[in-house]
Amino acid sequence: MRGFWGCVLGSVKAMEWQGPEWELSQSDFEYVSDLARAKFGLDLSDAKRSLIYSRLAKRMKALEYTEFSQYLTRLNGPDAKIEMGELLSVLTTNITHFFREEHHFHTLETKVLPQLIEAARAGGRVRLWSAGCSSGQEPFSMAMVVLNMFPDVAKYDFKILATDIDPVVVQSGMRATYSKSELDGLPKELRDKFMKQEPGLKKGLRVTQNVQDLVTFRILNLIEPLPMHGPFDAVFCRNVTIYFDKATQANVWDQICKVMRSGAYLFIGHSERISGPATRSMKKEGFTTLRKE
Repeated sequence: MRGFWGCVLGSVKAMEWQGPEWELSQSDFEYVSDLARAKFGLDLSDAKRSLIYSRLAKRMKALEYTEFSQYLTRLNGPDAKIEMGELLSVLTTNITHFFREEHHFHTLETKVLPQLIEAARAGGRVRLWSAGCSSGQEPFSMAMVVLNMFPDVAKYDFKILATDIDPVVVQSGMRATYSKSELDGLPKELRDKFMKQEPGLKKGLRVTQNVQDLVTFRILNLIEPLPMHGPFDAVFCRNVTIYFDKATQANVWDQICKVMRSGAYLFIGHSERISGPATRSMKKEGFTTLRKE
């Protein structure tokens, strides 16, 4: 999975934000803020304006633009679809690593998977979902736990769906290649078993094929109607909804809840709380672990 913004660089008192090369007017900021809310569900308050400027400055520099009007033209021109993906990547920072929040994977291993493996062996269909998968460390961590417990899983109807709104990070996950620094958090036993050095890959390691085969990557916007119906037996949606406004949060939780099987587990981030209709059918199993009744 997904976190962003870091810290706010400072509040804005003037009506315009002047940087070293170009100016972000109040109307320009409001345009970007409204666009981010409509397209991605992001809640960009005025307090984050200086941070938005610094993020947009990187994109402006890459495009060699000197006026923000040039960028607005691009957002509304023939390359708008491509640029919207670039804008999303600029506005968000993907903080993730293997086995982040290790206790969730312990719960997956000890409480969730034993019954799911039994169901799969009996001919049942099992589906896990990493909603907000970022560059793939989360779903691959899930897959490693599954394979460590269930080596012959490929014989059964057992799959992991990995989705993210950002096409850049989805492509990164599909490459399944990680630098040595990105492997922090991955236990040596699992690294030796599920990561490999390949010819031509000078830096880093690639996830083994059996792990990759368990995971399907897709681009998905959680604020839009979900294209799939599940049902899912476990969902990881961690540090995703905290950046949405309250109404969007409630809608996202409701959509996720509706595609979960009765008895399915939901893992959320420490700063997140489910809200809206989903609260009626989700029971807390721990501080950040819930189960659908």
